[in-house]
Amino acid sequence: MLRTLTRGSVYMVERYLPDPYIFVLLLTLVVFAAGMGIEQQSPLEMVQYWGNGFWNLLTFGMQMVLVLVTGYVLASSPPFKRLLQTLARLASTPGQAIVLVTVVSMIAAWINWGFGLVIGALFARQLAQVVPRVDYRLLIASAYTGFLVWHGGLASSVGLVIATEGHFAQDQIGVVPTSETIFSSFNLLLVLSILIVIPVVNRMMMPPADRAVTVDPQKLAQEEAQAPVTIDRPADRLENSVILAQAVGLLGLAFLVYYFVAGASSLNLNIVNFAFLFLGIMLHGRPSSFLNAVQEAVKGAGGIVIQFPFYAGIMAMMIDSGLAESLSNLFVAASNEVTFPLFTFLSAGIVNMFVPSGGGQWAVQAPVMLDAAERLGVSVPRTAMAVAWGDAWTNMIQPFWALPALAIAGLNAKDIMGYCLVVLLVSGVIMGAGLMFFP
Repeated sequence: MLRTLTRGSVYMVERYLPDPYIFVLLLTLVVFAAGMGIEQQSPLEMVQYWGNGFWNLLTFGMQMVLVLVTGYVLASSPPFKRLLQTLARLASTPGQAIVLVTVVSMIAAWINWGFGLVIGALFARQLAQVVPRVDYRLLIASAYTGFLVWHGGLASSVGLVIATEGHFAQDQIGVVPTSETIFSSFNLLLVLSILIVIPVVNRMMMPPADRAVTVDPQKLAQEEAQAPVTIDRPADRLENSVILAQAVGLLGLAFLVYYFVAGASSLNLNIVNFAFLFLGIMLHGRPSSFLNAVQEAVKGAGGIVIQFPFYAGIMAMMIDSGLAESLSNLFVAASNEVTFPLFTFLSAGIVNMFVPSGGGQWAVQAPVMLDAAERLGVSVPRTAMAVAWGDAWTNMIQPFWALPALAIAGLNAKDIMGYCLVVLLVSGVIMGAGLMFFP
């Protein structure tokens, strides 16, 4: 039955899912029309909201590009490549490869979402070389499903924001420690449940051997082959100087020690990127190796660069027109103290289709959801994490965050989204039930 559902999902997605860029154009027009039709905004007002907000995510967009680039650089460094090659040899059958890539990508995504996306895709390529009979589309899809747990992990935007002194909702809810969100029992149980169930689901979606779409392992190996280092001029010595790279890398590590020990500061996106950048510089050894990795990583950042301004415009239209509040209120009106986390989760999943940013989405939904939680007597940390999990949940069918992994794999969104749709259905049941009933 699951294979039949998967085939139907894959067929539907291959025929009807457009390129993510087309998706963002369509969403822009849909939100524009909805603002006029539902919120009675004039066309001129909607144009103003859109244009005024178009560049609001430049800083965040650059941070996301750096998450991708630094994550790729670190994950593609020689030590990590050797580690992934060693782990890949643990799999000898297609089924083992599917389960292994799902588990590894989930663990990596729980540590940091950008690192998880890149590690998952690179590990899938290694597995495809070790187990050439595995369906490559499902292998990459399984790597991407590890992204489900990122908002329940160490880089959770919502969890880190409300744990930071001075956040925008502090007057209402105070500072909420991560012990009540990321490290709460209900959140850890959710992560554990998904870690157990989703690898099994991915394994069950494996197509019969005669329908598997495979990739030539020799082609993958050739794409990853390193060109020999040649020293023909004095500049080459600098570009391949291990001493130079390590000296600068140690400077970066010295600042990290100062930041956490002397400064006693908290984790944030900039310091994560800083740490990944300088670890990547050190682990690549030679500056030329580091620069080659950066050039490869930037190829996958095109979607982020061009689409984030459009999403900023969509987000501005959603907020300024009142659409986001109306959408959230619609779910709140139909809930009670037991079902409110579920409806918060569902509303967040829908809003995520329009605002694919965990931090941005929290800014959109927090005013409505926190007021409603207080009226209904629902836990604020659970409400906040319901928004977080809803954001992570529909990433399975919101192709934006799949772009980096797809670029590394050399596939299109339609190649994996049919499998991701099945994972969306299964994980939605786990998340919804967990948010309502897990202690």
